[in-house]
Amino acid sequence: MESDKYHIIGVMSGTSLDGIDLAEIYFTYFEKKWNFEILAAQTVPYSSFWSGELREAINFSKEQLERLDFKYTEKLSEEILKFIKKHNILEIDAVCSHGHTILHQPDKGFTYQIGNLPRISKLLGQTVVCDFRVQDVELGGQGAPLVPIGDRLLFSKYDYCLNLGGFANCSFEKNGKRIAFDICPANIVLNKYAEKLGKDFDEGGKMAASGKVDGALLNKLNSLSFYSEKPPKSLGLEWVQSTIFPLLETSKISSEDILRTFTEHIAVQLAKQFSEQASVLITGGGAYNSFLVDRLNKIAQVEAAIPSPEIIEYKEALIFGLLGVLKLRDEVNCLASVTGASKNHSSGKIFYP
Repeated sequence: MESDKYHIIGVMSGTSLDGIDLAEIYFTYFEKKWNFEILAAQTVPYSSFWSGELREAINFSKEQLERLDFKYTEKLSEEILKFIKKHNILEIDAVCSHGHTILHQPDKGFTYQIGNLPRISKLLGQTVVCDFRVQDVELGGQGAPLVPIGDRLLFSKYDYCLNLGGFANCSFEKNGKRIAFDICPANIVLNKYAEKLGKDFDEGGKMAASGKVDGALLNKLNSLSFYSEKPPKSLGLEWVQSTIFPLLETSKISSEDILRTFTEHIAVQLAKQFSEQASVLITGGGAYNSFLVDRLNKIAQVEAAIPSPEIIEYKEALIFGLLGVLKLRDEVNCLASVTGASKNHSSGKIFYP
């Protein structure tokens, strides 16, 4: 049987503001199975200017957002071109880019990722597949999470796929359907309080481990109404700013104790999702937070599988690459069972140079 082959660059920028993830990927489709090889990958950290702009953009006017979108599209193009040159990448089929989420309010019918302007294709001189979330929201879905189709097609040997990025989310099969949802905030909160202690992030969870759990705060966090809602459901920065940060700030405890308490909160919320002894693939920056993973193991008694660093760090860039390939093939890349949309569909826009 003939194999279908795709040479792709996957691009992702997450809510934790770590930077722009870029991955050169070679996909093959053979005997109804997808396989992949990550040929090159890197993260381009955001400057203080860009992390500040992206963090504050939630408060921008329409005109300010449009200007930011234009500038960010140019920034993405510049970094992708540098990546192509650095790794001497030739003859790619497409660049598949998530962009960066600024606004995500699916209950109000909109989601907005910057860096998805048609101009990106002309600047790169490449076919670009991007803007994957908007169509799903138009179809009544949450527009998130989108990674679970990749979990099903690339990582089916695990009972659960858990991503610990800005938010924690998981996906799994249930009664022949893929189920997935955001569980709770993760690095989007932990990084903020690590920064207050002079670090970009809490390496290995060491600062959290030095703190104490504040029982009253932990109870308030675990009692938030989001956690009792049924999937599909998703979270955005807006909710964290309006709900989580005020709770943490009014607790009047040290940053170390906030980190410890919030780490415990994450572990408790994660543990609720998994059946005992289940195999859980853990990716995203939080997979390196050994203290958090240890707390999860103690509470949930799961078999935590930590993959290679390139999969931990670039799984989302990898899967957005796959989403782009599926869009090029006009195949389903967005699952109604995950997002709550009215139907499965092939989401995203294709721009040609």
